[in-house]
Amino acid sequence: MKKFVMAAFGGVAAGIALTTQVAGPLIAQEEARNTTVYEQLDLFGDVFERIRAFYVEDVDEADLIEAAINGMLTSLDPHSSYLPPDDYEGMQVQTRGEFGGLGIEVTQEEGFVKVITPMDGTPAAEAGVEAGDFITHVDGVSLLGLPLSDAVDLMRGEIGSEIVLTIVREGEDEPLELTIVRDRIQLTAVRHRLEGNTAVLRIASFSQQTFPNLRDGLEEMIEEVGGLENLEGVVLDLRNNPGGLLTQAIRVSDAFLEQGEIVSTRGRDPQDGERYSATPGDLIEGLPLVVLINGGSASASEIVAGALQDHRRAVVVGTNSFGKGSVQSVMPVQGDGAMRLTTSLYYTPSGRSIQALGVAPDILVEQREIGDVEESLFPERTEASLRGSISNTSLTEDELRQLEEEQEAARAAAELRAQDYQLAYAIDILHGLNALRPR
Repeated sequence: MKKFVMAAFGGVAAGIALTTQVAGPLIAQEEARNTTVYEQLDLFGDVFERIRAFYVEDVDEADLIEAAINGMLTSLDPHSSYLPPDDYEGMQVQTRGEFGGLGIEVTQEEGFVKVITPMDGTPAAEAGVEAGDFITHVDGVSLLGLPLSDAVDLMRGEIGSEIVLTIVREGEDEPLELTIVRDRIQLTAVRHRLEGNTAVLRIASFSQQTFPNLRDGLEEMIEEVGGLENLEGVVLDLRNNPGGLLTQAIRVSDAFLEQGEIVSTRGRDPQDGERYSATPGDLIEGLPLVVLINGGSASASEIVAGALQDHRRAVVVGTNSFGKGSVQSVMPVQGDGAMRLTTSLYYTPSGRSIQALGVAPDILVEQREIGDVEESLFPERTEASLRGSISNTSLTEDELRQLEEEQEAARAAAELRAQDYQLAYAIDILHGLNALRPR
């Protein structure tokens, strides 16, 4: 017994010794790391003081520190940044769906300012700014190397004032100069309209208005066609949608799903990940759904497209989306400002990350240039056009009326195809899906 106790004691002692041997180097490494951090902070203080003392002009210490903070954040990725008090307040206003400016969503790529998308009905969109454009100058001032927040500040100004953007666009040999008049941007988050018996919901952004606008617009169109049974389906148009509130992306996805995961987020610590799931209830009760995306569809719009695609609830049509699959947390800091920090990545229900890859459409459809509509949808030479042909007298008045309505619908479809080829293609898909529904 004594030997057993001594052996046990020896085991404990050996365990303590082993723990000490392992922990010792770890503690030493942590101390060395902290020492290096303190040395770097001392270096920062040294540089800061030398700038104050020896720079050729007087400097604003607050501006220096703000620039250092922003530089630290923007060095991490294009979406992390410091928000001074004015910018932080402006961001809060924007999420409510109203703000002043050009109506343009931008990011930074290798020091250049790149357009994610111009927003519908804004001065930028009307002036011809396109997704993928690079803005090189504002009123002749180069943006190369400027922090993104400073570049955005240059594009802001008084409502009614003019601004000249110099733009480099793929496929154009020379830079373009666009003159834009700044305006107050009042975004309608969701626009809706009927194309025949197909509901088209154009979501411009994910603000606090988005889900209520979508629900109300859908209810209005269902009433207009005389009930859900008369609706062929829905086209959810997310083209050039730069994203916005995660909560709204989840609600829009949930509007068409009965169950299952919508999106998950994963950060540095797996335990901090979150999962968001659908609740019972589909606003259109399983009717066919098509989602339209393009290279300007980013962030929250990619969450919606990815969720509906993974659950096979919708056919995704268009071109590959932008690929912004990162989550930014906005953290208020001292002085009424905030920092926007990338804290996790989005994953679709199937577990795929959209970061830098985007959502690939089920059916790739490039947009076509607006073209002229042919005067006639039908060939001039038909059986009916032949001299002496036998006329068809078997149709009733109702059947003749139905034929005329079908021909008119075909003409309207041709006009839409000339104006917006991708949308017309999406509606054609809905027609086909609707034809397969049991009656």
